[in-house]
Amino acid sequence: MNKVYPNADAAIADLPDGATIMAGGFGLCGIPENLIAAVHRKGIRNLTVISNNAGVDGFGVGQWLTNRQITKIIATYVGENKLFEDLVLKGELQAMLVPQGTFAERIRAGGAGIAGFYTPTGVGTVVAEGKELREFDGRKYLLERGLTADFALIKAWKGDRWGNLIYRGTARNFNPVMAAAARVTIAEVEELVELGELDPNAIVTPGIYVKRIVQGVNYEKRIERRTVRKRTHGQA
Repeated sequence: MNKVYPNADAAIADLPDGATIMAGGFGLCGIPENLIAAVHRKGIRNLTVISNNAGVDGFGVGQWLTNRQITKIIATYVGENKLFEDLVLKGELQAMLVPQGTFAERIRAGGAGIAGFYTPTGVGTVVAEGKELREFDGRKYLLERGLTADFALIKAWKGDRWGNLIYRGTARNFNPVMAAAARVTIAEVEELVELGELDPNAIVTPGIYVKRIVQGVNYEKRIERRTVRKRTHGQA
C-alpha cells in the first residue's frame, strides 16, 4: 500500500472544475504550499474553497483568487488579502464568513459524520440570519451544519507512505480536522519517512484518512505580517 505520488502536480491531476476543496493552514502557517501552487498551475475554476483565510495577495490560496479560480469561499476572516476584500465588494466572489470556533467545529462535525450541532455563538448577529434558533436551559442556540469537501489539501511535518501524519507547532491547526472531512485527502509533508520511523503515539492523523501523500519541496514559509518591537531602555 503505497500512497506516495511523485510530485504535487501528479497528486492533484484529477481535481475537476467545480470541486469543493478544503485547504489547511492558519494564515500562512502550515499551508500546503506545493499543492496550492499545483492547483494554481492546473487552472481549474468555479471552486468552492473552505479555508481559514485566503492567504495573501499572490501567495497561498491568494494565488487562486489572483487567477479567479474561486467562486465561493467559506472562511473566518479576510486577513491580509486585499484582493479578497475587493472581489467580495464587487460581487465577483461569494464569501461566507464563519466565527473561527464554529468553523473548526463544523469541519470536525463533518469528519465525524455529524450533520449539525447547536452553538450559542452568533446568536443575535448577522451570523444567525436564516438559521434555526432553539432554546436550551434558557439560552438560545443556532443550528450549524457540518462541513465536508470533495478534496482536502493539507500539510504535515512528517509522514510515511501509508499516509500516517505528524504535525509540528502551529501547523497542527485545521489540517487534522480537514483530513477527516473530505472524500479524498491529499497531504504534503516536509519529511517523507520509512514505515516504522514514526512513533505510533505521536501520529495525529492515521493513514486511513489520507489517500495520497507527496514530499514537499522549496518551502518559503512566509510571515503574513512581520512586526518588530522597538527595544526599551535597559533591554538586553
